[in-house]
This record gives sequence, structure tokens and C-alpha cells, in this order.
Amino acid sequence: MELSCKSEYALLALVELGVCYNTGDPLQIRQIAADQHIPDRYLEQLLATLRRCGLVRSQRGAKGGYLLAREPWKITLFEVVNCIEGADVQPDENQREPRSVEGMVIWEVWQETRQAAEAVLQRYTLQDLVDKRDARRQLDIMYYI
Repeated sequence: MELSCKSEYALLALVELGVCYNTGDPLQIRQIAADQHIPDRYLEQLLATLRRCGLVRSQRGAKGGYLLAREPWKITLFEVVNCIEGADVQPDENQREPRSVEGMVIWEVWQETRQAAEAVLQRYTLQDLVDKRDARRQLDIMYYI
């Protein structure tokens, strides 16, 4: 299992929004895109998807931009990935019915893997990512002193 580029970019953008959540100042797409090296147009589409899922909100005007719709400690990584990837989409009927004992064994292990991944994503929030980022930056500063 890999983290898709879409999900990674969405999480990077949300971490940026989480960092400035307490200030209440919205971030513009071009600012997030420059800080995280994400193409502007792609980020615009991701933020529109995140807005439809209720994870971010937009603010119009000269000082407009995007803000988190909820506190960063109330947004799980599972919600973000589910929103971006559409993880609640069920596989078609042919894929759910293994045709052999071996297929059943593989399917069972894959289901267990998926459940474990979901459990980890549900355990972490955007605030956890912000805190880990801040701790890592602090270590980097101390390393160079």
C-alpha cells in the first residue's frame, strides 16, 4: 500500500492550514502551493474536493483564502484520505467473490491489511501531523547549532 500523490498533497495543504489555524488567517492557494511545492491548479482541485467534504472552507475577498472547517485535532487522516480517494467505494461483485481457496486466503489477508491501515489513519489527526512537524523542525534546528 502506498500513499497516493493526491492524498499526500491534500495532507500537506491541510498541515499548512493546521499550522495557522489558531491565527484565524486564511491561506491563499498560491502561498500553500509555493510552500509545499504543489502545482496551483492541482491544489485548487484538491481544496475544492476537501471543501465539498466539509474539511476546509473558503473565504472570499482581498484577504480571502482557505481555512480548516474544524479544529485540526478533530480531523482524522482517515477522513482526509477517504475524502480524496473515495475509499468508501465498494469493489464490484466479481472482485469480492474469490474463485479459489487461495483467492479466499489472499482476500482475507488483504481485508486485514486494509482494516489495520484504516485503524492507524483513524488514530492520527491533523494536529498530530502539525506537532510531529514542529518537533522535527526543532530537532533540525538543534542539529545545525
